[in-house]
Amino acid sequence: MSLTAHIPSHRKPRRNAPKTALRAGVAGGVLSTIAVAGAAGPAQAEPVTQTIEMPTITAGLSTAVAASAQATQQVAQDLQTQAQEDAAAATAAKTAKKAKAEAVRKAEAKKKAEAAAKAKAEAAERASRSTARTTLSATSGSSTGTAASTSSSSSSSSSSATGSAAAVIAFAQAQVGDAYVPGGTGPNSWDCSGLVQAAFRSVNIDLPRVSQSQSTAGTQVSLSNLQPGDILYWGGAGSAYHVGIYVGNGQFVGAQNSSTGVVQRPLSYDPPSGAVRVL
Repeated sequence: MSLTAHIPSHRKPRRNAPKTALRAGVAGGVLSTIAVAGAAGPAQAEPVTQTIEMPTITAGLSTAVAASAQATQQVAQDLQTQAQEDAAAATAAKTAKKAKAEAVRKAEAKKKAEAAAKAKAEAAERASRSTARTTLSATSGSSTGTAASTSSSSSSSSSSATGSAAAVIAFAQAQVGDAYVPGGTGPNSWDCSGLVQAAFRSVNIDLPRVSQSQSTAGTQVSLSNLQPGDILYWGGAGSAYHVGIYVGNGQFVGAQNSSTGVVQRPLSYDPPSGAVRVL
């Protein structure tokens, strides 16, 4: 007898083929049922409730709001400042306009005052010449006290000009009709001493510029002994206020005033106070 004849076999018993087929059919049916259920549609899901948490105002947002308010306030202040500046500018413009009008008014008033002063000065000059004429007549011992006697005595001693004297006279006579302008030195407008200085400069003789100095620039001569080319002056020697040039035959040329300009007149028109001889 074999030693293993009574030992049970460890091999699994073979399954019955029909049972195996049945189990497989059942499993297939179950799986088919599950597949059909899945195809029929998803199962109804229960509603989900979600809680949304709202953000809170943080410290950073507060700072931004404060900065915005400050910027708004600054804009308002800037607008107010601009308005004040515009108002100040308008006020300044009005003030400047008034000041300009006032300056124009003052300038016109000054111009009128200067014109009045000039007229007054000319009147004073004429009065001074009249006084000088009276004084000259008194000191010359004239019995009539008129300018005619001076003119007569001058004419009797005059002679025709020659040489430098003739050139001086020709220059002066060429300017007759030109305008009288205070401070004028030519070529078309003169004052009295400017004309005399230019006439003598034409023969290379330099005279001082003003009447006072010209009245002492040469040798003093008597009005009864005048020669063509002598310098006549009105007022005192060294303090003369007017000068002219004696041209002979009892006549002189001078830049008299703004009303007459440069003229040639007899000595009786405005008798001089004295004379100096340069030539």
